[in-house]
This record gives sequence, structure tokens and C-alpha cells, in this order.
Amino acid sequence: MFQTFLAQAQSAAPQQVPGGGIGSFFVPLIFIFIIMYFVMIRPQKKRQQQQQQLITSLKTGDRVVTNAGIHGLISNVKENTVVVKVADNVKIEMEKSAIATVLKES
Repeated sequence: MFQTFLAQAQSAAPQQVPGGGIGSFFVPLIFIFIIMYFVMIRPQKKRQQQQQQLITSLKTGDRVVTNAGIHGLISNVKENTVVVKVADNVKIEMEKSAIATVLKES
């Protein structure tokens, strides 16, 4: 008779639900956000800082390439714009943010 009660008590024990609770949902989500930060957000911030440094360091006489692929020589630097000489008697005024790279003098 004791064995019958013991068998019933063991079969009536509550079974655990698989899944591990809410923590097993948030931990992978946090890891995904950390990976996204190091793969996408951090490099983008670094590129923005480099572009801002390039814009602030522009000076007259620099050879530049614009985002449109125009090569020229800076002839005048203003607060938000630069005047780029692309040929004899041809000057274009454009935003500083349109400058993609400064070519090194060789």
C-alpha cells in the first residue's frame, strides 16, 4: 500500500515547462544588440568623425575630389562652402560636406 502512495506521489509531481523563463529570451537579444553596435554603429561614428576632421582641415590650395567625382583645387574657403577651381576660369562653389577626399601632394 505504501508503494502505491509513493507511485502516485511521484507521478503527480509537477513537470517543468521547457524554455527556461524570460531570461532565455532577453540574453540572446542583448547579445544581438552588442554585436550590432560593434559591427555597424561604431564604425559609422568613426567615419563621421574622420569626415568632420577632413572638412575642418580644408584650406586654400588643397587638391580635392567631391562626392560627384569632380577633381579640383580649393581657391577659397568660406564658413560653410568652398570655391573649387576645376579648370582655367571655371570655379564652382559647393558645400564643404560635398568634399569626399583631399588628395595628397606628390
